[in-house]
Amino acid sequence: MTGTPRSVRDDDATTATDDETALEDSRSAARAPKPTRRIERIVGRELRTVSRTRTFVLLGAAFAAVLLGIAWVGGGVGAGYVPTIVDLLTPLELLVPIVAVAFGYRAILGDRRRGELDVLETYPIAPREHVLGVFVGRAVGLLGTVVVSLLLVGGAVVVGREEPFSRYASHAGADSPLLFARFVVLTALFALSILAVAIAISALVSGTRSALALSVVALVVVLVGLDLALVYGLASGYLGESSLVYALAVSPLSAYRGLVFETVVITAAGTGPQTASPVASLIGLAVWTIGSLAVATAAMNR
Repeated sequence: MTGTPRSVRDDDATTATDDETALEDSRSAARAPKPTRRIERIVGRELRTVSRTRTFVLLGAAFAAVLLGIAWVGGGVGAGYVPTIVDLLTPLELLVPIVAVAFGYRAILGDRRRGELDVLETYPIAPREHVLGVFVGRAVGLLGTVVVSLLLVGGAVVVGREEPFSRYASHAGADSPLLFARFVVLTALFALSILAVAIAISALVSGTRSALALSVVALVVVLVGLDLALVYGLASGYLGESSLVYALAVSPLSAYRGLVFETVVITAAGTGPQTASPVASLIGLAVWTIGSLAVATAAMNR
C-alpha cells in the first residue's frame, strides 16, 4: 500500500501552521488601533490623571492667584496690558519652569514604578508614541494652568484699567490686547519647552528622589546656568554684541525673555535696540522641545 511520505506530510503540516500563524498575525494587525488612536488613548489617560490629581488643581489655583496678586499690587491692572506684561515677565521666568517641572518630572517615571511600561511592551505601542501621548496629555493640563491664569489677568486689566482703551486707538501697537495675546502664546511655548525637559528627566531616572534632584539641577541650569554662560561669553569676548541676539536662543529662558521684549515690549514702545532674534529664539525653543522628547524616546528604548 502506497501513501504520502511522512516528510511530505510533515512539511504540509508545517506550511499550514505557518499560514495560520501569518493569518492570525494579519488579523491581529488589522484589529490593532492605528498610531493616532494609540496616542489618543495615552493622551486620554494622562488627562484623567491630571484632572484627578488634587495637587495639580491646587497648583493651578495658586499660580493664578499669584499672577493676579502681582499684577494688582504692581499696578499693571490699572495701567494697561503692556505694564502688566512687564510686571509679570520676571515672576513668570521663575514660576513657569517650576509649574512645568511639577507636571512632567514623574510622568514616565510613574509608569515605570507602577509596572505599566512592562505591560505596554506587550501592546503595539512604540516608545515615541508613548512619549508623544504623555507630552500632549500633560501639555493640555499645563497650558490649562498657564493660559487660563494669564487670561484671568487679562480680564482683570479689561475691568480695572484706569484709562479707556480708545485713548490708545491712534497709537500703532501701543497697549493693544493683541500684544497681551502674543505674550500668552510666547509663555505657552516657553512652558512646553520646559515640560519636554521634565519628561526627558522622567524617562532617564529610576527613582522619585533622583527625578526631583535632577529636576532641581535642570531648573538651576535653565534659570541661571545658561544665562551666566552667555554673560561670561560676552564679558570675555567670546561673544560679540552683534551675535548675542542670536546666542540668546541657546537658553530657553533667554529665548523667551528676548521674544517678549522684541515682539511685545519694544513693539509697544515703537523704538528701541534689538534685544533678540525672534526667528533664532523660536528655533531655540523648538530645538529644546523636540530634542528633549527625542532624549525621552531614546531612554525608553534602552
